[in-house]
Amino acid sequence: MKKINLPEFVLVLMMLVSLSACKKVFDIQPEDQLDEANAYQNVYDADAAVIGIYGKFMGLAEQYVVLNELRADLLDVTANSNEALRQINTHTVTENNPYASPKAFYELILNCNDVLEHFKVMVQEKKMNEDQFNQRFSDIKSLRSFLYLQLGIHFGEVPYVTSSLKNVDEVKNTANFKRLPFNVLLDSLISTTESIPFKGIYPTGTNLNISVDAYQTQKFYIHKRALLGDLYLWKGNYQKAATYYREVMEENTGSADDRIRFGMYKMGSMKDDLAGQNIRYGSAGDATSLNYTVGWRQIFEAPIGSDNVNYEWLWVMPFDNKFNPQNPMIKLFSPVGGNYLLRPSQQVFDLWDGETQRPAQGGSIPYDARKLLSTMTIGGQPVAMKYLYNYIGWNTGTALNPLQKNGKWFLFRQTHLHLRFIEAANRSGKYRLSCGLLNNGIAGTYPAPGNDVTNYHNTLNEPYPFNIDARNSGNSGVPYYRADWCRNLGIRARANLVNISVPANDSLMTIESALIKEGALENAFEGTRWPDLLRIAIRNNDPSFLADRVYVKLMKSGISSSSASAARSKLMAKEWYLPFKW
Repeated sequence: MKKINLPEFVLVLMMLVSLSACKKVFDIQPEDQLDEANAYQNVYDADAAVIGIYGKFMGLAEQYVVLNELRADLLDVTANSNEALRQINTHTVTENNPYASPKAFYELILNCNDVLEHFKVMVQEKKMNEDQFNQRFSDIKSLRSFLYLQLGIHFGEVPYVTSSLKNVDEVKNTANFKRLPFNVLLDSLISTTESIPFKGIYPTGTNLNISVDAYQTQKFYIHKRALLGDLYLWKGNYQKAATYYREVMEENTGSADDRIRFGMYKMGSMKDDLAGQNIRYGSAGDATSLNYTVGWRQIFEAPIGSDNVNYEWLWVMPFDNKFNPQNPMIKLFSPVGGNYLLRPSQQVFDLWDGETQRPAQGGSIPYDARKLLSTMTIGGQPVAMKYLYNYIGWNTGTALNPLQKNGKWFLFRQTHLHLRFIEAANRSGKYRLSCGLLNNGIAGTYPAPGNDVTNYHNTLNEPYPFNIDARNSGNSGVPYYRADWCRNLGIRARANLVNISVPANDSLMTIESALIKEGALENAFEGTRWPDLLRIAIRNNDPSFLADRVYVKLMKSGISSSSASAARSKLMAKEWYLPFKW
């Protein structure tokens, strides 16, 4: 990246909306640009560099979803799928498979390195102040760590390059860049991400956190504390992981708005229909009255900046038909205006069908309603809908506007946050707390015998970060309590599901398996599944945890038993990583 265009402030705002490809930012024709000697002159130039990085990052969306979901058990190929996707699905990847190439990740990493070096020069030359530098430098460095985490997850041993290079192919030179094993890479990522000078979000009203053209840009950028929680979780430092996750859960605790204070990132119930995210029925116990227009499905359809998105998502990026890059999710998932290359697996349908909803007047409903809100049948074919609700009408199965292929790239939300906090808490021996957050919330797990909840509805006897106060005395309770976690629902209660039961003699493993299953039910297709399965398989030295689930998916798909068995054998031998080739 040798050149950057000289943006006017209005152009910066438009780029915040479009997140146009990095080429748009750095490779404009000479009459519109400054050469490297005159670039990076002020904070607006720095903002353009940040936007350019995220624009190019959006180009990784298709590869990210394919690798993180198709390699696991919740997505399957269709009759339209090409050979590259079929190889990913059956773990028979060849070196020339475009989805399995790390090159695009390293191109962006080198862009990050270049921007970081220029930012250091800018602050030294007082072309932006220290606060501006801290915010932008920390953001790009954290995004680079996220990219490396993805490389570690999929390729195992990878070069760790932190300097600018003229040619991305230099990365392949093992004499200059030794490949770090994944566990060693994690040490480097933790060290470098911990060292960033700013771990918060861009302050409201600053150039990179504004509302423009119906978009609220705060959610466009990586959440640094959530990333640090993930890095520590992979490393097995559960106390540190839980500490960072808890900080994220409570970053809105001081809000004067009770919906934000009690609900945002705390898996809290909402007191109004517009912002609520739980499974809803028009009539209790009547499966035909499932509400599609409010509640859980709106997490995926509602516009960025709305309460449904703000209260749920920490990181989500828009694809807008007016700007590049184009939305790849239509091509992947949609049989209407797309290529319908990927479909929900039979295995994920069986997981949803194996659940039971909470009893209500008229009896229980024998399946997880998230099945109906995550998928549709269109033209007789099962369709993964989470990425398509801004393109296909939920009640028609047809394109809202065939020429407007809008959508979102979902990266991190509060259920990811809670499931990973539960994983860390469970590994720290906090079994009852883990069950509460997974099942029906803190108050439901620590119930009070009467109106006085002083010594109930909380885990205040535990050390931080496991000391959670959910006391809620009700309007008639004495003494009166409205603690910060008083609306905490629990993940399964929000989905209207019965609690899981945990035998006392193997709480740790039962809870761990249950939360990984819950991740499938709640977060299917969102890019978390392969990492979740891999992390548990590595931690427990149990390749069957991963291999068996992939085998079952392949067998249910109708593939030959020999191909399914070959994939299982490969994974049982811990051949989990892709060939590092491009």
